[in-house]
Amino acid sequence: MSTQESTEPLSEPLSEPLTIGVEAYISEEYARAERDKLWAKVWQQVGRVEELPRVGDYLTYDILDDSVIVVRTSADTIRAYYNVCSHRGRPLVDTPPGARDARGRRRMFVCGFHGWRYNLEGECTRVALGEDWPCGLTEQNTRLAEVKLDTWGGWIWINLDPECEPLRDYLEPAATLLDPFQLQNMRFRWRRWLVFDCNWKTALEAFMETYHVQQTHPEFMTYGSFLGWARAQGKHSNIGYDAPKGLDENQAKLRLGTGGDPRVSTADLQNFTWENANTNTTRTLVDAANRLVDELPEGTPADQVLRHWLDSARRDDAARGVVWPTVAPEDIGRSGTAWQIFPNFQIGHALNNMLCYSARPYGYDPNKCIFEAAVYELYPEGQEPQTEWEFTPVGDPAWRTVLPQDFSNMAAVQRGMKARGFTGPKPNPYRERSIVNLHHNLARYMGTGAPRDLS
Repeated sequence: MSTQESTEPLSEPLSEPLTIGVEAYISEEYARAERDKLWAKVWQQVGRVEELPRVGDYLTYDILDDSVIVVRTSADTIRAYYNVCSHRGRPLVDTPPGARDARGRRRMFVCGFHGWRYNLEGECTRVALGEDWPCGLTEQNTRLAEVKLDTWGGWIWINLDPECEPLRDYLEPAATLLDPFQLQNMRFRWRRWLVFDCNWKTALEAFMETYHVQQTHPEFMTYGSFLGWARAQGKHSNIGYDAPKGLDENQAKLRLGTGGDPRVSTADLQNFTWENANTNTTRTLVDAANRLVDELPEGTPADQVLRHWLDSARRDDAARGVVWPTVAPEDIGRSGTAWQIFPNFQIGHALNNMLCYSARPYGYDPNKCIFEAAVYELYPEGQEPQTEWEFTPVGDPAWRTVLPQDFSNMAAVQRGMKARGFTGPKPNPYRERSIVNLHHNLARYMGTGAPRDLS
């Protein structure tokens, strides 16, 4: 069997051919063990800072049996508490039926069972008929249990482990390589969620490599090659496109179409992406690409087409009050197209937009997950659209045409994992190393399932 030769040396971490067991995808015992071994120990992204602009604004986040209230307690402070009354354990905030989470604004949290009250600092301020307890109740055993919280990139992160490492340390090297992109300045363009018929890892892995593009999204091949690399980055990983020497930026999201005339193919690629995915580009980028044929002569070298296109779009955005960050081409190349933040969040970053995915368990059924997708971009201050999380089931036309192609793989792979004839995933050592790295790190938390030598 012939294989495409890799251009990367085998000295890279996890670059040897490895295989993964199916336990992590299909075992209910494994799914239950994740509760204490994984989700109780890792930093999880739960929302954006701008979603809680006023004191008292809150949102909830659920992970298996644990529910957390995230609330702004002052102009510069956000805190997180377990969403449970210290009296009898009733949740203080209920998620409305069919909603992703609960949101609102409160001066205090009142238990709907017996009326115990808590202020925004988590202190119990009223015990109904408190005189019935002559002793025993203390500030410590009645206050809400606090959850570790920090922010980075404009996101709010929590960790259920009171002894966890600092968020910044946890996120490295992703944080340092992504800081120049100033992700905190992006705002939602749209955001959707659904309950999917696959394990949360199966869902995320569908987007953790570009190896699938040629078969799953063949229409993109009209605009060039979409093969790419994947690199282990400690707990995390990143992916990017293969690019010729001197075209570092073309390893990233904002890339040229290839072919006889990169002016034409780039415009075609941008138009197709805008209409069929509504991701990874913006109206400014599309319009600038559509002018390339008028603004550049035929035969303009590819690197000059790329530079002119991005510079033109940058100027157009600046004229309407949108300022792109300045990132060196070599840093754009090193950061690639997307980062997989362990265990369950992907940041698909670009200079003026990003596409992010997350997935988490749906109860203890290993064959279901909550899957979320969101597109962000830079907007003039005060002109960002008002969005909410929209439940969007499979088959809804709001997903356009590209993402449903990925969805068809996710449910099918989950079914195939259970087949007696399947001996386990065998990721491409160069192009799917991100998947191997996910399971390498999962095994460190779970104590089982480490990737094995394929031979």
